[in-house]
Amino acid sequence: MAQITLKGNPVNTVGELPKKGEKAKDFKLVKDDLSRVSLNDFKGQKLVLNIFPSLDTGTCAASVRHFNKVAADLKDTKVLCISRDLPFAQSRFCGAEGIKNVVTLSDYATGEFGKNYGLEIADGPLAGLHSRVVIILDENGKVTYTQQVPEIVDEPNYEEALNALK
Repeated sequence: MAQITLKGNPVNTVGELPKKGEKAKDFKLVKDDLSRVSLNDFKGQKLVLNIFPSLDTGTCAASVRHFNKVAADLKDTKVLCISRDLPFAQSRFCGAEGIKNVVTLSDYATGEFGKNYGLEIADGPLAGLHSRVVIILDENGKVTYTQQVPEIVDEPNYEEALNALK
């Protein structure tokens, strides 16, 4: 269990993030067209997992905008923006913002992704949502970088995460 904060108030997650060098656990998430995808669907590509509580917050929206901007220049890499928002909300946000370089995925159906990756918020006002995390996977699905953002309202360290792709 990791302890993070929400506006300075302590909250906990359900577990620990995957460790560097571990094979990432498979997942089943929902795309904006309601189709299901798994980790295997991205085989052979590096992945940036940009995980956050909800697109309806300024920080989460800012992280999606930032990764969308840099994703166009990333070779053999997909950026997956993952939350428990409904796919309809994700699609509406991306359409309104002109977001086209990232893939939005929802964990609304089961919440298993958040539990399996140890990043679901366990208590406090955001209990059940995902904490703010960036995980980088290599083309073989191994974890090469993780960042659990210690304060939920803060943005991740983009530079450090993107340097982990090199």
